[in-house]
Amino acid sequence: MKTTRKMAALKADIIRWGTELGFQQVGISDINLAEAELRLDEWLANEHHGVMHYMRKHGTKRSRPAQLVTGTVRIISVRMDYLSNDQEAAQALLDHESIAYVSRYALGRDYHKVLRRRLQQLATRIRQHIGEFGYRAFVDSGPVLEKAIAQKAGIGWIGKHTNVINKGTGSWFFLGELYTDLPLPVDQAATGHCGTCRACIDVCPTDAIIAPYKLDARRCISYLTIELRDSIPIEFRKAIGNRIYGCDDCQLCCPWNKFAEPTAEADFAPRHGLDAAELTDLFSWSEAKWRERTAGSAIRRIGYECWLRNIAVALGNAATTPAAVAGLESRRNSESALVAEHVEWALLEHESNATANQGET
Repeated sequence: MKTTRKMAALKADIIRWGTELGFQQVGISDINLAEAELRLDEWLANEHHGVMHYMRKHGTKRSRPAQLVTGTVRIISVRMDYLSNDQEAAQALLDHESIAYVSRYALGRDYHKVLRRRLQQLATRIRQHIGEFGYRAFVDSGPVLEKAIAQKAGIGWIGKHTNVINKGTGSWFFLGELYTDLPLPVDQAATGHCGTCRACIDVCPTDAIIAPYKLDARRCISYLTIELRDSIPIEFRKAIGNRIYGCDDCQLCCPWNKFAEPTAEADFAPRHGLDAAELTDLFSWSEAKWRERTAGSAIRRIGYECWLRNIAVALGNAATTPAAVAGLESRRNSESALVAEHVEWALLEHESNATANQGET
């Protein structure tokens, strides 16, 4: 009984410390992820993970936390909101004729660094209070089923688009975890509230949400522009529109996001005007400039070549203007075969547009 009261008091302290460190929510879950493991196995069996081979790499360590971090009995799950400006402004940029769309989560500082530092600070406070204990921090950086854990910890439920939704604040937030050997009291799992809504399914540009709660990543724009390193399948290029890094359509249409509030976290404020940058300007960046402008950003992970590949596709979908065509022509003979191929496709799109316009006149 004494240990139970002690752990309950410690949990209350952890929630308070987490709030002081900038997390909007802290929850505790156990480590039984059996249901999530079944869903993962089905997803992998259907090859819906595409080239994300790391989803298979660690076997059951992803769904059995104690196999990944020995001694783990509880998981401290945290939420940090990241929406930096109003959703109407983001909505207005979708499929814009000349401005790039970057997923809202990637406009500011790399969230991995921000959350990992705060989680370490939280662990330090716990250690200062109780002494040494076992833990390991994760921020979308290891074989962790963070969404299933967040649902068990009461952070929110996994919506039909497979993102986590909080009933009071929507889905514009990052997740992080502390695996720990502390037998803390667990929170009640969040229950679903999507009901009959299918807005996210209907709005997806590439029909990646193949059924409620089922995502074929191979069709997802986030996968195509971030995870995929090869040529983007032609069948998806028009649907990508101006989305050069990730996609937010399923969140922008979600009714629960009417409750979302812009974050006060300075690290997530847009950098270098990426929330309203011209495609032609971004396409003209040299690799040195790209490295300078993406320092400390999540965008860095795709590399310069895929950055140009993505923008070439977006420029192919942009309005046919002298600036767009000239920008593409400037990289027609790119040393990268990947970039050159997408530039050629984009130029053919503009030639087709020009021909169509002549026919109308």
